[in-house]
Amino acid sequence: MGFTLIELLVVISIIALLMAILVPALGTSKQHTRMLLCGANIRQLTFALSMYASDNETFPHALDETPAKPPAGGYPGNPMYDRMGWWWFNYTTDYSRTSPGKPSIILCPSRRIGNGLLGTNVLCGNYGVNRSICKSSSGWSDHIDFTGRPLRISDISRAGETLLVVDSGYSMITWWHAADVPPEPFDSAIVEDTAYVPGLEINKNRSLWASQEQDAIDGRHPNKTVNVGFVDGHIDRVEAEHLAVQKTADGYTNKNPLWEPK
Repeated sequence: MGFTLIELLVVISIIALLMAILVPALGTSKQHTRMLLCGANIRQLTFALSMYASDNETFPHALDETPAKPPAGGYPGNPMYDRMGWWWFNYTTDYSRTSPGKPSIILCPSRRIGNGLLGTNVLCGNYGVNRSICKSSSGWSDHIDFTGRPLRISDISRAGETLLVVDSGYSMITWWHAADVPPEPFDSAIVEDTAYVPGLEINKNRSLWASQEQDAIDGRHPNKTVNVGFVDGHIDRVEAEHLAVQKTADGYTNKNPLWEPK
């Protein structure tokens, strides 16, 4: 016996209603899964950085421009706007190998960098190390605090409260990038100066490259949270605003020991 037109319309309405309920739920489930995978990546990267520091007395450079030869696979980034050298993740590959065919742990599954100049750049929109710990071998003259010998684990007295690696707009990041009023203005033409904590409120007022804006302003994970790996090895998921640094009359709040070791 066939359906009447009214019965058919009722069935179609029920299906449409179920789809309206299920589709957002599936989207939320996928977002949650990506967030968990991101946290697992941060955990492995934190472990790899800690193992490197244990074996080599210091953490690796965030960026080391001194080696004469490129790392295996060539220099990461784009020579048009990135500095060429060995990055922190090049030094930790022996401690963080993944199974063949699996995505690299340096790639955030929730990455939201738009198509364009930065779209395929591994240095943009994945994870960043704290340059107060993994200092670079060289840098701009006004970034002297983030240049030189990387720290030892023993240099960091409050390891459980000090950020090591985090969801980031660039592969190295400093507390300046989380400050409402950084000590020196950024040059938006230099891509490493556009590093950011995804979802941080101050990003709305920063000069960003067009392909960074969604990731920086809307954030990657539910409720604008980020995954953070700390020096002692533990991982936490926190609201981006918990990493914000505020300018005061006496200096800055939320800087020590979160971003800078005491």
